[in-house]
Amino acid sequence: MPLGHIMRLDLERIALEYVVPCLHDIGLRYLDNFLGEVVGDCVLERVKRMHRDGELADGQLAGPSRGVAKRHLRGDQIKWIGGTEEGCEAINFLLTLIDRLVMYCGSRLGKYYVKERSKAMIACYPGNGTGYVRHVDNPNGDGRCITCIYYLNKNWDSKLHGGILRIFPEGKSYVADVEPIFDRLLFFWSDRRNPHEVQPSYATRYAMTVWYFDAEERAEAKKKFRNLTDARKREAPLNED
Repeated sequence: MPLGHIMRLDLERIALEYVVPCLHDIGLRYLDNFLGEVVGDCVLERVKRMHRDGELADGQLAGPSRGVAKRHLRGDQIKWIGGTEEGCEAINFLLTLIDRLVMYCGSRLGKYYVKERSKAMIACYPGNGTGYVRHVDNPNGDGRCITCIYYLNKNWDSKLHGGILRIFPEGKSYVADVEPIFDRLLFFWSDRRNPHEVQPSYATRYAMTVWYFDAEERAEAKKKFRNLTDARKREAPLNED
């Protein structure tokens, strides 16, 4: 049987038997050993090279402080990539697999209809005790419905290194602690159902995040943004008097 066919069947089974039920039941699901050692190492080495070459910039805050870097609130360094850049073949392969997984979830994601996603955000916490305070990825309906994070940290010991992603599922009496271990792929709802934080990291911590968009909410968000931009342009001459 061709490898591509086996992969398709495996991804479809994983999507329908693991990802979809867990998203609906508890709002999150992670998969370990997703790529395997060899391909996972290729992704890790490319991310490390970006870091070494100084390609990562301080992460910015959204919301009222949009575009502002405040290291005590958010301490990661990031780079946005499409996956088709030179040397990013392994990252592109990873993105293709994640895309297929989400595609196989299809109409089983409730009200959501996913047609597109963001670019990939490569993130590094440099190990100086910084993290990311509790926040919601999509608190105001910007279209993001699924957050997907791939972790790249070998020999990670959370007792020593920290860096746990702690999720506070809405209306639940428990928290979900996710260790950022190598070759782990995590899915969770992006909206107010899943406030989360990255606890302080005391070793270099790498991850790659993509967000999948609900088509209707994304279109509405773009429309609101265009209307707001047009309104500001119309008001601009008045403010110059």
